[in-house]
Amino acid sequence: MSLNPASQPLVLEAHGIVKELGEGAGRIMAVKGVDIALKSGELTLLMGPSGSGKTTLLSILGCILSPTAGTVSIAGTPTAGLKPEALAMLRRTHIGYIFQSYNLFPTLTAVENVRIALDVAGVTGAVAIQKAEQALRDVGLGHKFTSYPAHLSGGEKQRVAVARAIASAPSIVLADEPTAALDSENGHGVMRLLAQIAREQNRSILVVTHDSRTLMYADRVIHIEDGKIVSEEHPAKAPVTELSGKAILAAAPVAVAADNTPAEKPRRKSAPQRTKEPAEAKILTDLIQKRKSNA
Repeated sequence: MSLNPASQPLVLEAHGIVKELGEGAGRIMAVKGVDIALKSGELTLLMGPSGSGKTTLLSILGCILSPTAGTVSIAGTPTAGLKPEALAMLRRTHIGYIFQSYNLFPTLTAVENVRIALDVAGVTGAVAIQKAEQALRDVGLGHKFTSYPAHLSGGEKQRVAVARAIASAPSIVLADEPTAALDSENGHGVMRLLAQIAREQNRSILVVTHDSRTLMYADRVIHIEDGKIVSEEHPAKAPVTELSGKAILAAAPVAVAADNTPAEKPRRKSAPQRTKEPAEAKILTDLIQKRKSNA
């Protein structure tokens, strides 16, 4: 059932967020007094050029970085003054992450990659297997439980990453450029999926992106430049249709050539996987350490 985001409670509030990076003469203010709030059932885009502060802000909202000034509350819990262990628990309980470069463990199957997030949340055994399999079904990969990342396409890898992010039922999903390494078809597929999850599962999803293909799926678009929020808009959303009892977003129209034959889909090479950023490395470290402690 799709709910109106305007009537939903706030799951994240941030006020007066400032973040300074670097030391001495090289010190810069990456985020400058940002206020932002996220609601359940809403897909929000955070858009801006490279160096605008959007990924730094995402890391602060995800409790990876601490702000130099300002306050963040997750599900009513202020993060200020929390010890690292308490912040990690807050992340594990309330926040799911999706990265541009998938960050799947190559020696684990799809269902095992999803189970890692459940292990971190304290869900183990048969219950964890059941939840991991259901999350993969939710993203259309019910037939790929035992597949390894090397045998998955780019779009399928990102869907496994989405399943991992939602498996423990977090109230917030943070996605950092989830379509950047995907071609047009898979990019639209992932955004349709995220919009569906926000509306059907009543999650708050924040997507950091500069990809204009994502605009049609957003409930709200926030623009950031030079570390400041410069505008906010509510664009027209993609239509929802019913299929097999589940609400899914209608696919984008197929381009048609002058002779009325379907135009060839544009292709582009997948972007090379980038070196893991500190935020991604921190999340993966949490996952690995928690998994070892449960072994």
